[in-house]
Amino acid sequence: MKKWMYGLIPIAILAMAAVLIYTGVIQLNRPSASAYPVRGVDVSHYQGNIDWDQLEAQGIQFAYIKATEGSSHQDSAFASNWEHVQATSLRPGAYHFFSFESSGLTQSEHFIRTVPALDNMLPPVIDIEPYGQYKSIKDNDAAVSEIRDWLHAVEAEYGMRPVIYTTEPFYFDCVAAQFPEYDIWIRSVYRSPSDQVQWTFWQYSNRARLNGYDGEERFIDMNAFHGTKDDFAQYPR
Repeated sequence: MKKWMYGLIPIAILAMAAVLIYTGVIQLNRPSASAYPVRGVDVSHYQGNIDWDQLEAQGIQFAYIKATEGSSHQDSAFASNWEHVQATSLRPGAYHFFSFESSGLTQSEHFIRTVPALDNMLPPVIDIEPYGQYKSIKDNDAAVSEIRDWLHAVEAEYGMRPVIYTTEPFYFDCVAAQFPEYDIWIRSVYRSPSDQVQWTFWQYSNRARLNGYDGEERFIDMNAFHGTKDDFAQYPR
């Protein structure tokens, strides 16, 4: 082997590692099952038809299902998923992707119309992800107010304080200061969450593979609950 070829070996190894991570063969986060015994998925129409019994058989205890986005979009698989998950012992929850282009009140009304309450459901979730001109809203009082309108309206309807799903950068930019009273579902798929994030749910992988769905998306998001099985059974208190 020529000397210059030795320099290509580390590059090839890194490229192979990147491919294995992207395809889900290598999972960067492997939370301890003893520390976090309660696991769940979050799904949307991208997972296609879901065999909920199969998911449950693989050690899943809860499922957050996409319901709505903005003021008018409903996930095409929500009604079916919401109906069929009830035939299992999984605890279901519904989530809403927040749009900064419409009011929080109209978005909350859309979510409420779409999601029937269930006795054992998990708290509703608002998915807040920065985009475009809203990558930072710490000084945007109007945007913060719209989020708060959604949270208050949904809590009044379901009798449970919603959970905020977000990324670490957005958590530190806005959520920690503006919404400290809300439970956090943190997305951190490359490493463990910061010790400064007091999280309740942790989305630790967006590249997991399970049996039981046939959609265009071959991966499924995996999440951990921060607590014991008894804690989860009583959540929210």
